[in-house]
Amino acid sequence: MALIKTPEEIGLIKQSSLLVGKTLAEVAKHLRPGITTRELDHIAEQFIRDHGALPGFKGYHGYPAALCISVNSVVVHGIPGDYTLRDGDIVSVDCGVLLNGYWGDSAYTFEVGEVDPEVHLLLKRTLESLYQGIKAAVAGNRVGDIGYAIQSYLHPYGYGIVRDLVGHGLGSQLHEKPEVPNFGRRGTGPLLHEGMVLAIEPMINLGTSQVIMDNDGWTIRTRDGKPSAHFEHDIVVRKGQAEILSTFSYIEEVLQSKL
Repeated sequence: MALIKTPEEIGLIKQSSLLVGKTLAEVAKHLRPGITTRELDHIAEQFIRDHGALPGFKGYHGYPAALCISVNSVVVHGIPGDYTLRDGDIVSVDCGVLLNGYWGDSAYTFEVGEVDPEVHLLLKRTLESLYQGIKAAVAGNRVGDIGYAIQSYLHPYGYGIVRDLVGHGLGSQLHEKPEVPNFGRRGTGPLLHEGMVLAIEPMINLGTSQVIMDNDGWTIRTRDGKPSAHFEHDIVVRKGQAEILSTFSYIEEVLQSKL
């Protein structure tokens, strides 16, 4: 598969990525204490289908739902179910859609009600680390520069940077080359070329970097049970400055309206 995307392909990936942003905003409208993660999943799937796309995660390697909803100590790949959200929870919602043959893939970690100040800072800094990584995703740099930017921004805070899970290339497949770790050394890894599309997604833990998988074969949680934050954008490598294809603006509008 071609790592360099044509302008037409980039346009299609952007359409899919923007639909993911709108879907996450639709989820945000309903996010509150008392709702189950399964209900949120149904809302998202209906929204995606109503917009002419497929919920790409559903059936992907046998995954049973449209969203990955990961609460508190769950890092990623939490399966929606009977869990009822509570005040103080944090909830990573990861969504993938397939539209016109191309993927969009983005994630946002939400606060439910009032969260612990330490956890609020974890979310804020994880989000900022995503943008630090994106700044490094320019033509002529290497994949290691992205990971280094994320890692070096977070290092002073002593958080655990998940090493077993990585970002990835994106296009007509959900997971394409190259892998994009959230740690690394400057000047190492594959060379970044203009037109490469990447999903950059720091997964950052309040405690240890170590993770374990539940018996369901999907749910990945922190080994020490402490909270984890996850944010993800789709970007295209450009000269000088990366272009962000996905958006959090729809989400932020909803969150502002709920204040």
